[in-house]
Amino acid sequence: MEVKVTLRGPGELADALPYLLGFQPTDSLVLVALHGEHGRFGGRLRVSLPENPADWSVTAGHLAECLVRNSTRRGGHPDAVVVFLCQDPSEGERPSDVMERLRPLAQRLRVACGELDVPVVEALCVSAGRWWSYCLPDRAPSPAEGTALPPPGSTAMAATAAYAGLPTPGSLRDIEARLRPAAVRDHQREIALDIACAEVLPRMLADNRVEETRRRTLGLARAALERLRAVPRLDDAVRSDEQDDALLADDEAATVILGLQDKAARDRAAEWAEPGQADAAVRLWRALARRCVGPYQEHAVAPLTLTGWVAWSTGDEAEARVALRMALDLDPNYTFARLLHTSVNEGLDPELLRRTLRQERRKRVLGRAATRRGPTGAAGRGPDPRAPRDRRARTRR
Repeated sequence: MEVKVTLRGPGELADALPYLLGFQPTDSLVLVALHGEHGRFGGRLRVSLPENPADWSVTAGHLAECLVRNSTRRGGHPDAVVVFLCQDPSEGERPSDVMERLRPLAQRLRVACGELDVPVVEALCVSAGRWWSYCLPDRAPSPAEGTALPPPGSTAMAATAAYAGLPTPGSLRDIEARLRPAAVRDHQREIALDIACAEVLPRMLADNRVEETRRRTLGLARAALERLRAVPRLDDAVRSDEQDDALLADDEAATVILGLQDKAARDRAAEWAEPGQADAAVRLWRALARRCVGPYQEHAVAPLTLTGWVAWSTGDEAEARVALRMALDLDPNYTFARLLHTSVNEGLDPELLRRTLRQERRKRVLGRAATRRGPTGAAGRGPDPRAPRDRRARTRR
């Protein structure tokens, strides 16, 4: 079902941004490409707001180039760009102060896009439920205290999203909070990871025990997955995550986290993205990412990547992008996360990867079956009784 909506004015643009991204952006710089006479939305790019003003010129040029290059590769050179700068005020700061502080960044983005022959037709600052336009002419200045965003659910975009069955976008902070360890350091979980590291790492480095370690990792993960499947998730995200955490023992979770550092084990775990198990799988990977405390934060890359993969495979592109971006923040060279992040942004079909994972699983199962059968072609049966007598004698010898 194709649903179209027409946005009129900067206020409706600001209100539409969470629906374009799938979440309420915070501390974010967003560029959206426009195509054609009527300004059809195209590619979009979101990054965290660069903190150091000295980096703004370089960042603006890089982001403008990325948006134009990727948009051109996917659907043609963009005809215009809309810029969003989203940040709530810090302590002692007013929303209007945020707008003025970010004005030079908006100007650099306008210049950078203009140098690529793509005009910025609108640049908005969104802060504390209010918006300002950096593109209004001097004769029509924006109110000093900005303009309030429309009430939730009252706009054409909200009505269209409800008609299409799309969920109300949550905040970026809320999505990230479900994937990060608690702010208070958990020493018991850190000790469990220390013990698991001492036990699992030597087995992973021993050639004769690495396959045994993979089987143990996946066995523990599978058992945890089945426990989560047996307990329906709660509607409240915080309570649901607390429930999932309670279903995982510290030593069990630590062993799986260490085991998933092996890429072969991680790839086999990625097969759990089929309907019926995907919901429990994404809950499991989130819970394991939250367990990566203290010096083990970088170990969250594997469960974060698996979270992103399963979220994408079930149609939740918002969480997929957030989880994969968090994984790449920890390890920019993690190949699986980079490939998935590109695939999500390119709009590829996750079924292509699911099909590949099914094929790999079939090959592995057939390989194990062939190994059990052995060279005689039948497990445990010895030589074929229909073979010539001299061949059976040679086989016995």
